[in-house]
Amino acid sequence: MGRLRAGQGILRRKPIEHIEETEVGEGTRLERSLGLWQLTAIGVGGIIGAGVFTLAGTVANGTAGPAVLVSFLIAGVASACAALSYAEFAGMIPKAGSAYTYGYAVLGEFAGWFIGWDLLLEYTAIVSVVAIGISGYFGFLVREMGADLPQWMLGAPGTGGGHRVDLFAAVLCLLIAWLLNLGIRSAARFETFVVALKVLVVLLVIGVAVFHIDTGNYQPFFPYGIGGAFTGAATVFFAVFGYDAMSTAAEESKDAQRHMPKAIVYSLVISMVLYVAACLVLTGMQNYKEIDKESGFSTAFKSVGLGALADVIAVGAIIGILTVMFTFMLGVTRVWYAMSRDGLLPTWFAKTHPTRHVPTRVTWIVGVASAAIAGFVPIAEAAELTNIGILLAFVVVCAAVIVLRYRQPDLPRTFRTPGMPVVPALGVLFSVWLITFLQWQTWVRFAIWFALGCVIYFGYSYRRSVLASGRTGD
Repeated sequence: MGRLRAGQGILRRKPIEHIEETEVGEGTRLERSLGLWQLTAIGVGGIIGAGVFTLAGTVANGTAGPAVLVSFLIAGVASACAALSYAEFAGMIPKAGSAYTYGYAVLGEFAGWFIGWDLLLEYTAIVSVVAIGISGYFGFLVREMGADLPQWMLGAPGTGGGHRVDLFAAVLCLLIAWLLNLGIRSAARFETFVVALKVLVVLLVIGVAVFHIDTGNYQPFFPYGIGGAFTGAATVFFAVFGYDAMSTAAEESKDAQRHMPKAIVYSLVISMVLYVAACLVLTGMQNYKEIDKESGFSTAFKSVGLGALADVIAVGAIIGILTVMFTFMLGVTRVWYAMSRDGLLPTWFAKTHPTRHVPTRVTWIVGVASAAIAGFVPIAEAAELTNIGILLAFVVVCAAVIVLRYRQPDLPRTFRTPGMPVVPALGVLFSVWLITFLQWQTWVRFAIWFALGCVIYFGYSYRRSVLASGRTGD
């Protein structure tokens, strides 16, 4: 075994030049099998989902009006600043872990732990929230077919009388875990196929809706003022990331240094084009005051005499949101895997399946945990667990790319963030600004989770990490 030269204490960093050496143990390798378009599909799968089928109508109705289009553009620009920073790191450090690994390599071990620990909660919560959202559309389809399901299985406790559980959402989480455990090659093929179906459904919706636009519905364009568009941007922001979770799969890419930066940019561009077109036709078909907050497109099509298309939209919503679950469960398992391989969590979690080369143990743990949240926690409370960790990860990555550009300017980079340091600095400012919109309850939950993380880090990780011993893996 070799010995690494690393800083001491919580600021010790994973040396980028020897980052391959900071792995421990046999049986912790992932399989490199993902191509450019599979990576892009995973990114699009993580971005396009609730933003089109739910959030667009919600924000248009009570926050921004037709200017929901501007809300998505603002959120897209803010997200792009971070995406370009992620792209530089993804081409330079093609390892699992994404923001966790980047923070560890540039800002030090505690910064890496801080982001990694936070993303474990955030990504798991997103999987659960999305599962609950799909369950709602599933209930709609069942009712449209004239069937009645038992009330006890149609929602979490607190969403109705008696003992309740969102059984469909819980089972869905377990199914995604099972799919990921089949191996990244098989799982990615399924994801690519489903993403293609989702994009086709969105294009169908846009293609039909464009012939039923009444330009009068765009007046007034800013009914809630410019401030409404900015407030809407804070609301829809979580619908324009997903590439961050996709970047956790860098170690499973065939040519990560070339493909990951392209996949990040491609996935965001494709998603933003679809978002803008969807917002344009939605607010053109129906007056913003009449758009349903939960099923905007379904009610909009009914308003122009195309109610039969509502079922197609509901199916498209289920397919679209399903891919979001896939991307973020992939993300959380790879972050957990990377932290365990680095010794910050027990290396038992970093063991991969001998033939499928996926972290089976953590995948099933995440599947069960997300199923429990989805089945027994109301969607409003589950949703409050999301957002803050993603935004903090963006702050860390955007700051780190600036630091590393000045600390090691000659380090080989297959992609360079343009407009340095202005673009990543804007990413930091946008993320901090959006954090100010979060409710105080979110900060309380985050503080509790962070405190628990500090106990684990200083009680276990600080002494047992690979860098603490200064030795390479076996």
